[in-house]
Amino acid sequence: MTKFIRFQLSLMMFLEFFIWGGWFVTLGTFLDYNLEATGAQTATAFSTQSWGAIIAPFIVGLIADRFFNAEKILGILHLVGAVLMYMMYLSTDFAEFYPLVLGYMIAYMPTLALVNSVSFNQMVDPAKEFSFIRVFGTIGWIVAGLVISYVFFWDSPGGRQEGMLANTFLMVAIASAFLGLFSFTLPKTPPTVDRSKKVSIVETLGLDALSLLKDRNFLMFFLASVLICIPLAFYYQYTNLFLSEIGTENPTGLMTIGQVSEVLFMLLLPFFFKRFGFKITIIAGMLAWTVRYLLFAYGDTGDLIFMLIIGIALHGICYDFFFVSGQIYTNFKAGNRFKSSAQGLITLATYGVGMLVGFYIAGLIADANILPDNLHDWESIWIFPAAFALGVMLLFAIFFKNEEIDNKNIEI
Repeated sequence: MTKFIRFQLSLMMFLEFFIWGGWFVTLGTFLDYNLEATGAQTATAFSTQSWGAIIAPFIVGLIADRFFNAEKILGILHLVGAVLMYMMYLSTDFAEFYPLVLGYMIAYMPTLALVNSVSFNQMVDPAKEFSFIRVFGTIGWIVAGLVISYVFFWDSPGGRQEGMLANTFLMVAIASAFLGLFSFTLPKTPPTVDRSKKVSIVETLGLDALSLLKDRNFLMFFLASVLICIPLAFYYQYTNLFLSEIGTENPTGLMTIGQVSEVLFMLLLPFFFKRFGFKITIIAGMLAWTVRYLLFAYGDTGDLIFMLIIGIALHGICYDFFFVSGQIYTNFKAGNRFKSSAQGLITLATYGVGMLVGFYIAGLIADANILPDNLHDWESIWIFPAAFALGVMLLFAIFFKNEEIDNKNIEI
């Protein structure tokens, strides 16, 4: 890979996740302050991510892999996304906003697979080369949060009251338009599947990997993956609004600590995985969710603000130790036959079904804990995902039997 191609792919990843982090983190706060959305409406808006994840395999598997170059579809989808983002910027009520965010997520979610396809197509040894490219995505997410909080102050108390969070959609629309045009300059990534070869819907969605569920251990891991996405949804949907309501300064910038933590624990994961094994690693990840939400429930912006900071910093353990470890374990259990379809199945089950249910439940819990001043009883809200994550962890600890995993499969 030449330095110029490495630069192209790094910029592509930076923009891909700058776009996502530039509006999704503050979405819950925007809906509450700008559109006065209920918890149920907020859940409906966030669930568009899940619908996008469910529909994405059709776009990638039935279109991108068979008919058109990945970089061209990437460009078209981001240009469409730019238009939808600009229309979201102009929206003034939820009824107008919802179909736009749904359309946007259907366009955006397939691009997560497409940027990987474009990257892998240029690599001789993806196991060694991809992490260098992918880390720029995390940097992009971090930069988006810092820009919102420390450059434009859109999430400051005054900015929220004046409706300035709408500007995040304009910023992302510009970035999306740039990435859309830039994508057409990326290295050519032709279709990977012979058009004459028939590919069933079952294979496209990874459902042929369902046979792996006959293995008791994989079944337990699969169920735990779906269930842990319910407390995960609370974090995505309400953390920014929570920090804003309790008076935290620069909440979006503060939340970037989670992405810094993600990079750190990604580097520590191989050591932890090899030292303690898969089961303990997964349990640590699930236990971190419980600890995080308890810290959120009892922390404050005064002397106990360190509890909020630690809760955010636990993101690296929460995400890496469970989801990245899960990808490694899935790769190990699937073997060559179901390697791709098994990963697709887990993604569909977690970001599709699991998160869809999680967003809905989070909305119900939030609506049930609204105070007379139209604020939220956050202690009661955070106790639910803390207890739920602990329950999932205990079930997994009891019913999952530890097993050795070949160290050769531990490639981050």
